[in-house]
Amino acid sequence: MRKLLCCALMLATLGACAAPQQPNADQATLDQVAYKDPSGPALTLVTVVNNRTGKGGHSGLMVSGSERVIFDPAGSFHADVVPENNDVLYGISPAVFQAYRSAHARTTFHVVTQRVPVTAQQAEIALQLVKGNGRVPGAFCANATSGILKQVPGFEQIETTFYPVKLSEQLASFPGVATEKYYEGDDEDLKRGIAASNAALNN
Repeated sequence: MRKLLCCALMLATLGACAAPQQPNADQATLDQVAYKDPSGPALTLVTVVNNRTGKGGHSGLMVSGSERVIFDPAGSFHADVVPENNDVLYGISPAVFQAYRSAHARTTFHVVTQRVPVTAQQAEIALQLVKGNGRVPGAFCANATSGILKQVPGFEQIETTFYPVKLSEQLASFPGVATEKYYEGDDEDLKRGIAASNAALNN
């Protein structure tokens, strides 16, 4: 009974990373939008944090390798110009990344990004891991993201967790990590934020 109550509490806490899944785009579409970050290979953990409680609402992982994608497990973000395949968002240009952050940042939540420079080999391993992971069930965003990270050479010390902030705290101890907090004061409704970001990308 206690285990069931703990599971129910966890699902309630992490409900923000339980979202309807978008249809998979075909490979030709993914290839067409591919974007490579000129600043070099890196892994960037994205954590959505509640402004009032400090608890995490969602985890995602941006991988910058031969192309830049966002692993958005059970994520809510979608945009007309951003194709998705198995919880991986493609074509992550600077404008798209800003739209992603803006969609999640609102009066009730802010977005923490932690960028860690890696080798080209590490980035490619992470890229293949996120592409091959498959869809993630709701409330498993941090669990899936931590599971991916710990498989990348050099990140084996990452412990699997269901809690976005605990994962963020683990990554904070890595050398070279650059942390940024992003705030917006717009509507607390996530769906409206996503719609606004989609509109901005379409302009």
